[in-house]
Amino acid sequence: MDILKFSKEHEKFRERLAGFLAKEVTPFMDQWEKDRIVPKSIWKKAGRAGFLCPSVSKEYGGLGGDFLYSVIVSEEFSRIVHSGLAASLHSDVVVPYIESFGSEEQKKKYLPGCVSGDIITAIAMTEPDAGSDLAGMKTTAVGQGDQVVINGSKTFISNGINCDLVVLAAIDPAITDKHQAVSLYLVEDKTPGFKRGRHLDKMGWNSQDTAELFFSDCHIPKANRLGEAGSGFIQLVMKLQQERLVCAMGAVFAAERIMEFANEYCKKTMVKEKPLNRFQAVQFAIVEMTTDVKLGRTFVEKLCADHMEGENIVIETSMAKYWTTDMVNRVAERCMDLFGESAVLESNIMARIKRDARVMSIFAGTNEIMKGIAAKFMGM
Repeated sequence: MDILKFSKEHEKFRERLAGFLAKEVTPFMDQWEKDRIVPKSIWKKAGRAGFLCPSVSKEYGGLGGDFLYSVIVSEEFSRIVHSGLAASLHSDVVVPYIESFGSEEQKKKYLPGCVSGDIITAIAMTEPDAGSDLAGMKTTAVGQGDQVVINGSKTFISNGINCDLVVLAAIDPAITDKHQAVSLYLVEDKTPGFKRGRHLDKMGWNSQDTAELFFSDCHIPKANRLGEAGSGFIQLVMKLQQERLVCAMGAVFAAERIMEFANEYCKKTMVKEKPLNRFQAVQFAIVEMTTDVKLGRTFVEKLCADHMEGENIVIETSMAKYWTTDMVNRVAERCMDLFGESAVLESNIMARIKRDARVMSIFAGTNEIMKGIAAKFMGM
């Protein structure tokens, strides 16, 4: 019995998305990889076609769909091995902060543009000296009348170049308790004092724009704060469950795609006049890796079902994020050996897959952080 139940509407959505990607994304991926960025126009095309923010209510222009639409988007993007158009980051990680914690005025102002692709979002938590430690952040937000003045810097910000709206985490330096000092703010592109730094040249996810962001006496209205002052840490904790689940989904779907490539290669590649997959060592390797992938799929699907039921699965999503992202790296590394020398050629899709897989165990909180979170919540 399947854990996740997809309706006819879900499958129609999947079919439309697959057609869209085949026409509007796949033919241009190699050029975008060279350019180190996707054009903003593809975001608008994806939005107008109905593939961004599917969970946003119809009141704000979305589909009002359930989390299964997000599963489909993640799976179909993994199928074409593309990370530049970071739809899951925008739709399932950043925009939910506005959906859940934004005022009615903020929702009406920003959500329709997020759905249409006219507004590309980013979330700015990571800092040069803080990394995954939210309590260690130094970016400040100080009230000044009806304004808030922001000073500080963020780094490794996905969508950092293309973003039109940033969900920014900053602290009130007057509050000594670092957890109670954190608030989230909405900062629009072209706000005076907000500047982009380097467009970071990464190993992997080449067409996904990642940048440094700088805030120097950046004035925004107090009305741009998400929720109550000092509620930022709790807001982040509440949404990190879904972020880590989305990471685990991406890792499993990527691993499945790797195994599809590996199986096809081993069927058609001849060694000593017989297919590579007729050798026992290769058979054992494929069986072992496929077992890991199927275990990951079952675990993640169960967590998706629990998440849709509103269950608290912080421990389990932390476990899933670290295990699945470690798993996809194991699978990619082992399949590189099966492919042999050809795997290191840029013309071989395995080279891109291996690069793209590596960072999965680092972003959204390193896997060491995931283990620490699970241990804490388990009472250790």
